[in-house]
Amino acid sequence: QVQLAESGGGLVQAGNSLRLSCAASGLAFGAYGMGWFRQAPGKEREFVAAISWTRNIIYADSVKGRFTVSRDNAKNTVYLQMNNLRPEDTAVYYCAAKIRDASHEVREYTYWGQGTQVTVSS
Repeated sequence: QVQLAESGGGLVQAGNSLRLSCAASGLAFGAYGMGWFRQAPGKEREFVAAISWTRNIIYADSVKGRFTVSRDNAKNTVYLQMNNLRPEDTAVYYCAAKIRDASHEVREYTYWGQGTQVTVSS
């Protein structure tokens, strides 16, 4: 079965960096678009970044210039490099997979990981 496993979350001070990883198994990784989403307590899940199977990339306005999404098809892994973190970036971060294209729409993604907590202190 398809599994997406996020890692790399933690507690950091504002201004610092983290790199999240999402290892995928059970799917033809190179044929999938991969997205990163986040959900803070009491809020809806929101789009962060996504990379298509052809490496087209989209970002939420709130993270442009600070976050970078990338993929390594040889390792079946997608990454989210997060720089200059802010307290408002605190959330559980999820990776998700959909066939081919990148999208900012939660409903378009077929597979989801369990999430990793990112906490940014001020």
